[in-house]
Amino acid sequence: MKDLSPQHPLDIVTRHAPAQSVPVYPARAFRVTNGANLGDGVAPMDELMLDDIYGLSPDAQPRRLGLEVLADGALVVAEDSDCGRPGHALHLDCALNLMSPDGMTTDAIVLVEVDGDGHIADVYLLPLAPLVAKTDYTLVGIDGDHARQKFAQVACVSFTRGTHITLASGAQMPIEELTVGDRVLTRDDGVQQVRWIGQSTVRAVGDFAPIVIRAGTLNNENDLVVSPDHRLFVYQRRDEIGVGRPELLVKARHLVNGETVFVQEGGFVDYFQLLFDRHHIIYAEGIAAETMLLDPRTRPALPDGLIEDVRPLLDQHGRGDGHGVDVSRRLLDRPDAIALLKKASTNR
Repeated sequence: MKDLSPQHPLDIVTRHAPAQSVPVYPARAFRVTNGANLGDGVAPMDELMLDDIYGLSPDAQPRRLGLEVLADGALVVAEDSDCGRPGHALHLDCALNLMSPDGMTTDAIVLVEVDGDGHIADVYLLPLAPLVAKTDYTLVGIDGDHARQKFAQVACVSFTRGTHITLASGAQMPIEELTVGDRVLTRDDGVQQVRWIGQSTVRAVGDFAPIVIRAGTLNNENDLVVSPDHRLFVYQRRDEIGVGRPELLVKARHLVNGETVFVQEGGFVDYFQLLFDRHHIIYAEGIAAETMLLDPRTRPALPDGLIEDVRPLLDQHGRGDGHGVDVSRRLLDRPDAIALLKKASTNR
């Protein structure tokens, strides 16, 4: 049996990437209603059976599972997670493909939480599109090889088609017109060349639904539309939020107020990832925003032919960049958060 015990306790291993949280259901909330494993909740790959039919419990609510990525690529439960025990190891067990009666398919990832003795402490389902109660989901695919790749797609920060990026010349270019080698203006390191551009088209649902920041909300000239965990850079001339630091990194999802910042669900969305030799802050629609952070969590999103080329970047990408402190969701859970951030960035 494979040893699943964590090799590096959270208190002695340096975190390599910003904390991330994902909406998950406990295994017991997604049970087999018809099939070989009748009554069982979703489980690790070797216990699953194709063609089993699952249903979501009517009272099930997704919970936020906080994740930390350690320097060696291992995942552990984060301190501020709403479920799981902080420090426990997390394994991306497999990717599932579920089909509903209307023929639509939904991808999901099975995550296994493991305690310090290597025993399974809990199992979670991370759906990549919303699941609906009282709907039959037939398990039509089990993939143990590409769970990390699918998870990496969730983890990558992305801009959407049409986003204007500021070039070295000051010109604004739609992101879909950029090419590898183009020179882009960065906040801290001047002009830098684009190393790689990723593109994917996904259903704009669940954690893949983009966040819209209306023009003028953060002094942006046009709407900015980004992936939910994309971090925006805010420089506080006065500490209006109470972080104690002038340079902040704020996730787009933490700014949602339903009015000037909102989730745009429905249809499909074209996402673009910009990779440089280092993690940078660039300008998108006039807002300072981060580029792709290359780490063990996001690396599987790169094409196979590029991985060897960028391997030397892994040790330096994002380390010591000093772009700012991550602002927790708790500090932004107030109706005037956006107004305070806008005020903080313009006060003299």
